[in-house]
Amino acid sequence: MVKIAHISDLHLSGKQDRRQLDEFDRMLAHFNTVGFDHLVISGDLSNSADPADWEIVREKLRSHALYRWEKTTVIAGNHDMTNLEEEMRFYNALNPLPGVRRKAFNRKIVHFCSFFQELITGEERGDKAFPFVKIINYPSVKIAIVALNSVYPWYPADNPLGARGVINPGQLKALTPANVVSSLKECFVIGLCHHAYKVYGTDSLIDQAFDWTMELKNREEFLAVMKTLQAKLVLHGHFHRFQTYTVSGINFINGGSFRYTPECYSELIIEGKESFRQSFISL
Repeated sequence: MVKIAHISDLHLSGKQDRRQLDEFDRMLAHFNTVGFDHLVISGDLSNSADPADWEIVREKLRSHALYRWEKTTVIAGNHDMTNLEEEMRFYNALNPLPGVRRKAFNRKIVHFCSFFQELITGEERGDKAFPFVKIINYPSVKIAIVALNSVYPWYPADNPLGARGVINPGQLKALTPANVVSSLKECFVIGLCHHAYKVYGTDSLIDQAFDWTMELKNREEFLAVMKTLQAKLVLHGHFHRFQTYTVSGINFINGGSFRYTPECYSELIIEGKESFRQSFISL
């Protein structure tokens, strides 16, 4: 068996948030005690796009011997990339040059990838960027984690809360060449992004409005790539709910929010290329 722990949406708010940090220590210690093979954190490490919060996560992982390529995978969430208060200030709201905002956003993505380069490339060489594919050879099964960035820049009309998601076409195209697809054929493939494929999806107008502010805009294109790669699972966060659902034969698992439910996490037990079990655990 290969055991994977999945948490999401830490929303750290600096070193003064002692309760949250103590709970994070408690959870990481539990993962080591239980003997998990890998930890996945699906975004929103910070609550206000502050790299100092990334540093807290990195140091906590190091202190529990989890800051290693084969032990942990981390991706960015919208709160890691966008300080909504800053973006909504008057001078940004009237900025007539969206290209300038896009360049600043891209620099933040590069900063995140460089900051966590050891968990992306496992070494100083190699592309520190999204998407990345991490293949880990365990004695019983070969696992591939296919990680994409789904965070989309803030725009006053199209993304007013900074919470909508897009996986840009370049990332999706990078995963579809024949050599990439063939390299994953013998793997248990796990897709990973921050945004949910499904939020509410109801007839309620209020829920539909909320869906719009949280949605992954090009979710069908993302789903098509996951099907091409024969992914068995997709892990995500963003929508603070512990839930599982299935779309076109692919199992989606929402890691909830560690910030608001710090005693819970998702446990995956992978028993072979075609077999897995999932459950939500409460300490």
